[in-house]
Amino acid sequence: MQYQSHLSASMENLEKQLICPVCLELFSKPVVILPCQHNVCRKCASDIFQVRPGTFSGSRFRCPSCRHEVVLDRHGVFGLPRNLLVENIIDLYRQQDEVYCKKLVDMKPEQQQQLMCEDHDEEKINIYCLSCQTPTCSMCKVFGKHKDCEVAPLSSVYVRQKSELSDGIAMLVASNDHIQAVISQMEQICRTTEENGQRQREQLASRFDGLVAILEERKQELVGLITRQQDDKLRHLRSLIRRQNDDLEAAVTLVESAIQSMEEPQMPLMAAAARASNMERPELGYESMSHFVIDTDDAAVMLMNIDFWGGDDEEDDPDDGGEESELDFSSRY
Repeated sequence: MQYQSHLSASMENLEKQLICPVCLELFSKPVVILPCQHNVCRKCASDIFQVRPGTFSGSRFRCPSCRHEVVLDRHGVFGLPRNLLVENIIDLYRQQDEVYCKKLVDMKPEQQQQLMCEDHDEEKINIYCLSCQTPTCSMCKVFGKHKDCEVAPLSSVYVRQKSELSDGIAMLVASNDHIQAVISQMEQICRTTEENGQRQREQLASRFDGLVAILEERKQELVGLITRQQDDKLRHLRSLIRRQNDDLEAAVTLVESAIQSMEEPQMPLMAAAARASNMERPELGYESMSHFVIDTDDAAVMLMNIDFWGGDDEEDDPDDGGEESELDFSSRY
């Protein structure tokens, strides 16, 4: 009788821990665990989300047990992690409950008040065989199959095993809480890593845009220098061409005059015109612009060797609270 009452009370206490705060029934799988470590049926969480929109703000809702605000990702309630430990405990509880109910149904009316020994119908089960790990009666210890075994009072063994079971469940729950905390921490590290990566990509793009701007500015300076010297040379050459044309016209006029007169006094003028025709000419290779060729090989090698500072010497440490160090890059040329 005492064993049966203790067992019933233990099952009731365990059942209270497995009640969903929304539907007030045993958790139905899948069971999801919230960041505040409270559990709820996924179906109940989904029903609340659809039926009570005033309780939610966008992708946020409050835990029905402690009112802690829960932030959902793009998957909604399906993004919440499942509590497999609670689901397994529920399965075990239902199995034990079915076994317990079946025993009660199979018992005779007089046995339902007190468990009786199978070998001695008139003897109540009142001791526990520690060697065989099974409840039995005093007659089995004195004359029966457990006479050489070590036994203890059933009530004390029950209290001890119940305490051990409760401690084991508590350890499993604590371990589950720890695992969930680690998972939450790792998820936060993932989000921080994504944010740091995006920030470093933006910084890297900005640095390269700056290099491109510097190259473009320098290109414009050098192109302008070439253009200015080209214009200077063209102006000088065109001035020489104009002077040559003027001298050519003067020589033609002089020749025509000399042919018409063929007089001796005109000879000194013809000699002067011949000397004047030996005019200034541009030096050999004056048109060349090859001195404006630049060597970009060293700059190209330097640009190709741009790399991250410390990129090969330091590794990210996941124990630094999720903070990632900024990556600087420079030329290793």
